[in-house]
Amino acid sequence: MKEIEQQCEKVLGSLYQFSKNLLDLGELIPDNRLSEFENQIGFKLPFDFSYILTKYNYFSLAGTEVLGIGIEFKEESLDKVYRFEHDGAGNTMPKEFLPFSPDGRGNYYCLDLSRMENSLCPVVFWQHDFTYSKKEEVETCNEKFIDWVEEVMIEWTLEDFDS
Repeated sequence: MKEIEQQCEKVLGSLYQFSKNLLDLGELIPDNRLSEFENQIGFKLPFDFSYILTKYNYFSLAGTEVLGIGIEFKEESLDKVYRFEHDGAGNTMPKEFLPFSPDGRGNYYCLDLSRMENSLCPVVFWQHDFTYSKKEEVETCNEKFIDWVEEVMIEWTLEDFDS
């Protein structure tokens, strides 16, 4: 886990390079809400996701956000979004998909918790208006959460701003 922790710190260091006008970092999670959430959904969260979310309960870069968990986020809390996308949405997600980042069009980047290996799992992209006949049709975007942060949040933002 030490190697993944170092990779998380490297990714956080890259995020810190952005202007406060683009980067919004939430607060430290001071309690056990992540482990309570794991118990509610019946899945363990990947180490890289938990590590970063514990330090910054919500973060966004140039409009791409990672949801936080807690009453302060109201209906946009990770647990409420999970519940809605699995119980209330028209095109319900498989229970093992944890939606953590909306694209603004009803779609979500999700952690595929059923594919956990060495405390890490891939990120998939769930399209709300597409009917999947099997779970394997859902596009895998990145092999782990910190890879997603590096690509989707950091690299794409740098491309958008021609840096």
